[in-house]
Amino acid sequence: MLAQILITSLQIISTFYMTIVLLRFLLQLARADFYNPISQFVVKATSAPLRPLRKIIPGWGSVDGAALVLAILVQMITFLLILMALSGGLPSINPLTLLTWSVITVLSLIVKIYFWSVIAVVVVSWIAPGSNHPAIQLVSQITEPVMRPVRNVMPSLGGLDLSPIVVFLILNAISLMINEMAMAAGLGSIGVVL
Repeated sequence: MLAQILITSLQIISTFYMTIVLLRFLLQLARADFYNPISQFVVKATSAPLRPLRKIIPGWGSVDGAALVLAILVQMITFLLILMALSGGLPSINPLTLLTWSVITVLSLIVKIYFWSVIAVVVVSWIAPGSNHPAIQLVSQITEPVMRPVRNVMPSLGGLDLSPIVVFLILNAISLMINEMAMAAGLGSIGVVL
């Protein structure tokens, strides 16, 4: 019972922090407004652990490699702590397996962030179009890199934008592939749900 409480707490805390780190990655990827108050929070919450990583891992254009590596490291530490809680000591696990599990989990979280962001953009476009709230602007900026290519291909249907439906289908297909990779890597064996 105590181990399960510890594992659940670890998963919640690590997922929350990884989401913030991945938001930093996605904000930079989307070239979002870093003067937005929410962006400022994300930057402040991730600056301390990213500073030493940036000395080792360079950025590639708008891709923040250090943030991606930080998210993977946080997930690796979380898996290690979960395995320690399950086994009652230091587990004997192949580091490559741990890395594979972490990369798969981080990819899954990125897809979830995009999924929920697209839903938020669609809902806001119905109930508060043209809103200037910082959160709405930021979510819109995050989703633009995945929505723009679909909008460029989709024919215009008057004022109706069907690109979110296509993006949902693409994200669903990617999510299914990630779940298959997780099962093939044995990720389900430790009770982690993607």
